[in-house]
Amino acid sequence: MNFATDVVEAADPSALALVELTRDGDRREHRFGDVARAARDLAAHLHGLGVRPGDVVMTLVGNRPEWVAAMVACFRQGFVVLPCTEQLRAKDLRLRLDVTRPRAVVCDPRNAATLEAAGWDGPTVWEVAPAAEAPAPAALDPADPCLITFTSGTAGEPKAVVHGQRYLEGQRLQAEHWLAPRAGDLVWCTAASGWSKSARNVFIAPWIRGAAALLHDARFDPHERLELLARERVNVLCMAPTEYRVIAKRAEPGRYAGLRQLVAAGEALNPEVLRAWEETTGLPVRDGYGQTETGQLTGNLAGEPARPGSMGRPLPGVGLRVEDGELVADPATVPTFFLSYLGDPAPSGPWRTGDRVTQDEDGFLYFEGRTDDVIISAGYRIGPFEVESALVSHPAVAEAAVVAAPDDERDSVVRAIVVLRDDHAPSDDLARELQDHVKDQTAPYKYPRIVEFAADLPKTTSGKVRRALLREGR
Repeated sequence: MNFATDVVEAADPSALALVELTRDGDRREHRFGDVARAARDLAAHLHGLGVRPGDVVMTLVGNRPEWVAAMVACFRQGFVVLPCTEQLRAKDLRLRLDVTRPRAVVCDPRNAATLEAAGWDGPTVWEVAPAAEAPAPAALDPADPCLITFTSGTAGEPKAVVHGQRYLEGQRLQAEHWLAPRAGDLVWCTAASGWSKSARNVFIAPWIRGAAALLHDARFDPHERLELLARERVNVLCMAPTEYRVIAKRAEPGRYAGLRQLVAAGEALNPEVLRAWEETTGLPVRDGYGQTETGQLTGNLAGEPARPGSMGRPLPGVGLRVEDGELVADPATVPTFFLSYLGDPAPSGPWRTGDRVTQDEDGFLYFEGRTDDVIISAGYRIGPFEVESALVSHPAVAEAAVVAAPDDERDSVVRAIVVLRDDHAPSDDLARELQDHVKDQTAPYKYPRIVEFAADLPKTTSGKVRRALLREGR
C-alpha cells in the first residue's frame, strides 16, 4: 500500500485537491497533479539530504499546501512524518527532537527562530523547489511506521504515538460513515497541522472519498469563519466543539446553502449549541470520539438521527465495551490502531481508553470524563505535568498543581493552584505574570486561565498530590 500513489497520483491530475486561503487574503486552487508534483519534488530533496525509509522527518508548517506536500512526500517514500503545530514553543520542539531524532526538518521560514531556539542545526527544507527526478515510491507494508503524533498524559512528558501505514487506509471507515463527504465536495477540517484530527481529516479522509480540502492559514476568528463558510460553499465542516460554541450565536440562517454535514470531536457538545446550529442550518452536529492512539472509534453516523449529547455508537466493525464504567476497545477491530509508543513494545490485550462513559439501551455512548487527570479544554488534551513544570520554572513558585475547572465555552479550562516561595506574595499582577510565563514556556493553549494561591497542596502520605480534592475546590 502507498497512499501517495494509490490516492494522490492515481487521481485525475486536473481534479481539485486543495483550496488555499492565505493569511494575506489570497485564494488559490491546487489540483491533484500540482500536489503530486510538489510531493515528488520534496521527496527528491529529502532523499538528497540522506533521508531513507523509516527515518523521521519533522514538519513545522501551518495549514498550507507545503505542509500537505511534505506529508504526501513522506507517505510516498516511507519516511515517518512528525507534523508539529506552530503553537509549540522551543522547549516543546526540543522534547520532540530529542525523542524522535529526525533526519531532516521541513520548516516554514516564519518558524525559523523557534526551530533555532530548540537547538536544531540539522538538514532543513525551507521551501518546495522543483527537482530533476524523484526516487521511486516505496513498497510499504501496513505495519511499516508512517506517522508520529504526540499525546499528553497525567505524569511525565507527552508520549510519541507511532502509527503504521494502515492508519492511512484505515481512515476509509470513518470517512464513509462519519465525515461522509461525496466526490466533488469541499471539506473544511479546521484543526491546525500537527494535531491528530488534522492528520486524518484535513485531507486524507476527504481525498479517499474524492472530495477536495480547504486550507485556511489563519487564526480562529468567528466572523471570518462564518464568512468563509458562506463564500466558499463548504459542504462538510469538521470543527472542535469550542469553535461551534463560540460562533453558534453569530450564525445567520439561510447563508450556508452548501453545507450538508456538520461533525465535531474532542469533547461533548452542549444541547443548546446543538439546537442553535440545527435551527440555523437545519443540520445536526454529529459528534464522534477517538484518541490519538486509536483513531476514531465512534460517531453519530451519517444518514442516521444524531443523539444530542452522545458521542455516537461504535463505527461499523469496531469492538467496544464498557467495563467498570471505562470504555475498552478490541485493537484487532480498529483499523487505525497505533503500532506502539516510540521505543516501547507493541501494546497487547484490550485497550483501556482511560475515558469514563455510559451507554444507553440503543448502544449510544456518553462521555463522562477522564479516569486520569488529563484536562480536555476546547478539544485540546493537556497534561498537568507540562503546565506544572512551566509554573515551577518561575522563580516565585515553590510548588504547583494543575486540574480542570468547568467552563461554559471550553467545557474545561486549566486551573493552577500555586504555592509561592517565602519571598513572594500573592497578587493579581503575579497571577498574570505566571500566565504569561506559561505561554512563553509551552504552547499558549496550555496556560492556566485560573490561577489561585495556596499555602500548601493536599498530599498523600507518600507525597503525591491529591488532585481529587483540588478538583472539588479543597
